[in-house]
Order: sequence, then C-alpha cells, then structure tokens
Amino acid sequence: MAIIRAKSNEIQCKIVYYGPGRGGKTTNLIMIHKAIGAKIRGELISINTAGDRTIFFDFLPMDLGMIRNLNVKISVYTVPGQVRYNDTRKLVLRGVDGVVFVADSSAERIRDNQESLQDLQAYMHEMNLSFENLPLVVQFNKRDLEDAIPVDVLRRDLGTEDFAGFEAVAFHGEGVFNTLKAITNSVMLQV
Repeated sequence: MAIIRAKSNEIQCKIVYYGPGRGGKTTNLIMIHKAIGAKIRGELISINTAGDRTIFFDFLPMDLGMIRNLNVKISVYTVPGQVRYNDTRKLVLRGVDGVVFVADSSAERIRDNQESLQDLQAYMHEMNLSFENLPLVVQFNKRDLEDAIPVDVLRRDLGTEDFAGFEAVAFHGEGVFNTLKAITNSVMLQV
C-alpha cells in the first residue's frame, strides 16, 4: 500500500511493469523518461546484458504534484523477464501499489505471456495480494507486428477481460502514456 509520510507531506507509490522477457517493459520506461519533464523525473537506471535488457529493474521516480496537500511521488520499476531471475522479481514486487502487465502481442509469445501472468499471480499469492485488491492494467504491446494476435483473443487467452487494457507500440510511444495514466489513477484511488 502507498506510504504516506506526514513529516515530508508525501505519498509514495510503487508501480511495477511485469511481463515476459523482451515484451516491452523497459521500452515503456525509456519512452516515459524521454517524454516527461526533467523537473518531475529522476534518473532512469537500467542494466543491459547480452541476453535481455533488464537484469534487475528500472527505477523512475516521478514527482506528480499535490493531492490532498501531499506531494505524490511514484517510483516505476520493471522486473526481469527471464525465469532465472525469479527471486529478483519477487523482491521488486514487494510493496507494490499497482501493476502493469505488458503482454507481447506476437502469436509465438502467447505461452510466454500466460506463464508470466501465472508467475505474477503466484508471487502475489505468496505476498497475500490479489488482483481484486491491487490495481492492474494490461498493456497489449507490439500491436504493429504482422503476427499480432487480436486483442480480444489475447484478453481471453490471458483471462484479463475484466481489467483495463490498452493497445501499444511502446517502441514508438503509442499507448505508453494511456497505460501509465490508467495505472496511476487506479493507484491514487486506493490512497
């Protein structure tokens, strides 16, 4: 749950972008970082490797102004998509206030999406969290691919029909801010 710090008049929230490796999580954060003003963004920290773009996480603190006379600060993370980093994914999810699940729209990645979403649900269960209690937004990324699965089929196959969802081509910035705005609004409604 969001942390309210009375001494500094702050609300601190944590949003995690989750999904299969190379699905577009890091690309989302890069596009957000490029587009938002320097006054409200912090440093984007990213660790690249030969096998994937994110080993640990990306962290993008943003100061979003005031709500109820409190400064709102949001930290945005991504988890590594590779299965071998399960412990890191669990660590990054600790204290989460909202999740963006970034699904890869490619037909050949449907099983990766399903496994990643199942992992997310299992980790949340371990932390006594559920999708009913925690804001979740689904981003259907890579809509520009020739083999992109129709969104209604992806929703059905992932079981995410009841969650807000947005089509995106993160590499071009399309749908990135709609997704961020939706998850931010959902998290703020919980504060």
